[in-house]
Amino acid sequence: MTETPTGSAEGAGADAPPHDRTVLLRRGEVHSPADPFATAMVVERGHIAWVGSEGAADAFADGVDEVVDLDGALVTPAFTDAHVHTTATGLALTGLDLSGATSLADALALVRAHAAARPADRVLLGHGWDAARWPERRAPRREELDAATAGRPLYLSRIDVHSAVVTTALLDLVPGVRDRAGFQAGEPLTRDAHHAVRAAALGAITPTQREEAQRAALRHAASLGIGSVHECAGPEISSPEDLTGLLELARREPGPRVAGYWADTDLALARELGAVGAAGDLFVDGALGSHTACLHAPYADAAHTGTAYLDAAAVAAHVAACTEAGLQAGFHAIGDAAVAAVTEGVRAAAEKLGIARIRAARHRVEHAEMMDADSIAAFAELGLTASVQPAFDAAWGGADGMYADRLGADRARTLNPYAAMLKAGVALAFGSDSPVTPLDPWGTVRAAAFHRTPEHRISVRAAFTAHTRGGWRALGRDDAGTLVPGAPADYALWHTDELVVQAPDDRVARWSTDPRSGTPGLPDLTPGRELPVCLGTYVGGRAVHVRPQR
Repeated sequence: MTETPTGSAEGAGADAPPHDRTVLLRRGEVHSPADPFATAMVVERGHIAWVGSEGAADAFADGVDEVVDLDGALVTPAFTDAHVHTTATGLALTGLDLSGATSLADALALVRAHAAARPADRVLLGHGWDAARWPERRAPRREELDAATAGRPLYLSRIDVHSAVVTTALLDLVPGVRDRAGFQAGEPLTRDAHHAVRAAALGAITPTQREEAQRAALRHAASLGIGSVHECAGPEISSPEDLTGLLELARREPGPRVAGYWADTDLALARELGAVGAAGDLFVDGALGSHTACLHAPYADAAHTGTAYLDAAAVAAHVAACTEAGLQAGFHAIGDAAVAAVTEGVRAAAEKLGIARIRAARHRVEHAEMMDADSIAAFAELGLTASVQPAFDAAWGGADGMYADRLGADRARTLNPYAAMLKAGVALAFGSDSPVTPLDPWGTVRAAAFHRTPEHRISVRAAFTAHTRGGWRALGRDDAGTLVPGAPADYALWHTDELVVQAPDDRVARWSTDPRSGTPGLPDLTPGRELPVCLGTYVGGRAVHVRPQR
């Protein structure tokens, strides 16, 4: 097939704006529950107008503004990434990214090169180091970074963004930081010390730099078939100006839709900023890699149980306030003790306001990694959406992974139990937490379908739904994220090999591929196979990415 489907404009509507045009796409594979054998689709005024067979498409050909020959391409709903930090993603794409560093020495060499290449930057910024992957098994020391930067201010966030290493020059810009919680000489910064230094580092970014980073991130997302992102902003992560600037950029320029969350208990400010919820990374705890996720039992490699930022009473108060204000509430919770605090708090709010109001609000929890049977049942009962990141398991799961280092093999095997969550009726929305793990939607679907712990695997179809329709449902929208008449025309075109149905149970897979089942196929995501290539991404019927022809 051709690299990019071709189209021809026909009729009097050829000069109409792209999103107002009526377009017939035909001779492809359209992934739609409306017709599992669809090969054609009509888009009209930014919405799906019809999905059906090639023969029926002839009836539309003379009445549309444009006919696109898909030449066998797969058409799917555009992906939604339900947890993104857009500016940080753009900075990682355009600046110092240490996620590929293979050793401490390699990381320091990258820092030296970046410092030499950016002599005018007030503060040098980098992201992505992970000492657990290095043979030295330790973070860069402050004196090493001072030498590598020739004494300039430098901020390097760990891959989970819950700790950082910095230079002496940056510490000197934050008065009193050495007296804050989370500061230990010779150790990465965590907790309040980290938040204060991060604010100083990000505050050095100019508005122009910020917008360039945001634009780079959104363009990259569009090139991967992502039509929507949920920006998880907040006072400890970014700034009000960062969120409002991003929302304005998304309104001004064609690209993925952006739904903004503001992680704060100040509901008036959340509304003023244009956020859809006082949710996202409202921290109940930290992260496993930084030893700040809050656990019931101590870490396997540290004699403590992590950090608790909010308790059940604080959760209850926030959920009740948001529910009464008509706003979505949400929290960041990774450790089992943090997840328990969330469920206890939401249940207390339900006892005050009634469970029907709590369920209708669709409050959400980011990450929700350490889930046991009780917490899974509570999520289902309370209507909580689990906004989860399957790439975390791909990166840190398994017997030799970081999770096992932190928790021991037995506890590590319980993490991210997607199959049990789906079976219980918990709503899943998939994302990346980029730049923690990269924007990579098909890789995310693969990570869930081929989870490192086999009993937690789900079908490719279920994972795909969580990464498309699941993100819309997390926003309270049940009419989007699928290619059916009336839905927003947010879709992507793909070059891929033969379509199949993959499920953890081979008996299900065999029946699903039988034509009598009416199950639409998806690309084969078996590890080792090439992932689909995005040929184009469309939001509201408007092209936001078209792959150049070669």
